[in-house]
Amino acid sequence: MFARSVSRPTRLLSLLLLLVLPFLSGCGYNTIPTADEKAKAAWSDVLNQYQRRADLIPNLVETVKGYASHERDTLEAVVQARAKATQVTVTPETLSDPDAFKQFQENQAGLTGALSRLLAVAENYPDLKANQNFLALQAQLEGTENRIAVARRDYIEAVRQYNTTLRTFPSILWATFWFRDAKPYQNFTVAEDKIEAPKIDFGAGKQGG
Repeated sequence: MFARSVSRPTRLLSLLLLLVLPFLSGCGYNTIPTADEKAKAAWSDVLNQYQRRADLIPNLVETVKGYASHERDTLEAVVQARAKATQVTVTPETLSDPDAFKQFQENQAGLTGALSRLLAVAENYPDLKANQNFLALQAQLEGTENRIAVARRDYIEAVRQYNTTLRTFPSILWATFWFRDAKPYQNFTVAEDKIEAPKIDFGAGKQGG
């Protein structure tokens, strides 16, 4: 009797879930987790592109050093900025941490500035600008900067959509009663057009050769 009394409520609960799940789906139950996954995927792409940039820097620094070794301060600034930028990592699971995100953004902006100064210094060395390895690294860096800009825009939009689902009807009901751990994600506070990205002039490099 006891086993039978337990199994009956269990069957009723299962039947209830089967009836309710389509209703939940139709009422936007999946909106929050779907937006959450999109935002995390967009952030992973941001991290990948910043890592791609960091991976280019050692070769770039060594190449410049071969032609402008006495530009020690500029070279060291890039190395230190790269170290800081790679020390702070905001994982998809900690996107709601404002302090970590702010530090990450500041460190990446610092690296962008250091790279800008390094490439400005390179303008003073025609032989360096004509070096094929340097030109190849410039091309890769320019492509990476473009990818970073695209990844940032995609992330900004994904987070806007996700954060909106947490405070608008009807998804706010799911956030209040079901996805209680869902928190707004941090977003970039510096517009991409205000970040001084490295300026690359291939024409100047070819003329110098």
